[in-house]
Order: sequence, then structure tokens, then C-alpha cells
Amino acid sequence: MNKQRVVVGVSGASGAALALRVVERLRNIPSVETHLIVSDSARRTLMHEVGPHALHQLLTVADRSYPAGDIGAATASGSFRTAGMIVVPCSMRTLAAIAAGLADNLIVRAADVHLKERRRLVLMTRETPLHLGHLRNMTAVTEMGAIVMPPVPAFYHRPQRVEEIIDHLAARAIDLIGLPVAPLATEWDPQSLVQNAVARTRGSA
Repeated sequence: MNKQRVVVGVSGASGAALALRVVERLRNIPSVETHLIVSDSARRTLMHEVGPHALHQLLTVADRSYPAGDIGAATASGSFRTAGMIVVPCSMRTLAAIAAGLADNLIVRAADVHLKERRRLVLMTRETPLHLGHLRNMTAVTEMGAIVMPPVPAFYHRPQRVEEIIDHLAARAIDLIGLPVAPLATEWDPQSLVQNAVARTRGSA
């Protein structure tokens, strides 16, 4: 069976744990093949935010990986068919380069390919607060066809740990690709949420 390829670009913005969780969750989908691109800045952020073995873990979980400087890699071509791409986290520098069509590294080039081929491109932009330049770049990539998804936590599912927040954000980003699999993220269900809240209240009594 041919697997669906998903490209994951990891830039140097804060939020490196999100990248690791996205790739881990993609790994758990048998029909998906993950192609990973990690920038030099991301390598440093992974070490600082997740730990000294985070990069090795990330590279091990992915099916294929490419240096960000390898502008001639398979993911740089539109003939390399994919189901979509997620840039997680997406720095403001990477966002600006995508908005300007400045394909000076493999992450930006692969993102540019997804735009020109009209494929799903999810950008988990990581910065706050935002100035006008950031907002204009978000508008530009949205007009080109990208989906801008800042990693804003959802609290309706009552997360108890940071890991639950990271997992839900990763699931939402993957769901936006539109793979032919069941949704990964917890759906909004008011009835079950009320029941869970009551159960937790009784458990803490």
C-alpha cells in the first residue's frame, strides 16, 4: 500500500515540543510517511526546550529527514507528491520568507511548493504580541492558500498537564491536513464535558 507523505518543517521558534509530538502522532498513523526538515535554529531550540536527546528522538521517529540547507532534496519539487505540510513551530522569519516567496532554505522551498501545487500548508506561527508586519504576512500567506494556526491552547477538554495541551494542538494541526483517517483531536461535546467535570469534582471531594 502506498503511504501518504506529510512534510514537517521545524523552524527555530519556541514550541519545539509541538514538533516532536506532531511527528510522533503522524508516526502512529500506518498510512502516513513523514518527511522531516529541521533548521539549524530549531536544533538549538530543541536542545534548550526539550532536552539534549530531543533532536535524535525527532529524527528517529520520522521516516525521512533532510538538512534545511539541502535545497535540492525531494521535498523541493512539486513532482514529489504529498498530502500536505505542517511547519511547527513556524517562526516569524519563516513566515515572512514564505509570504515573500523567498525560498532560501528547504523549509521555505517545500512550503512554497505546497502553495503553488495547491496542497494543504499549515503554519503553526509562534510569536506574541504581534506587530503589523506579522499580521500582514499572515494575511499574505492566507490569501495564497495556507492555514495559519497559532498554537493557542483549548481548555474545553479540561487539560490537567502541559502534555495534554501539546497533544491536543498537535492533533488539531494534523486534522487540518485532511488525511482520510478519523479526527485525532477531542471534539466539542458539551454533554460529555459536563459529565467529566462532575466526575472530577466527586473525585476530589
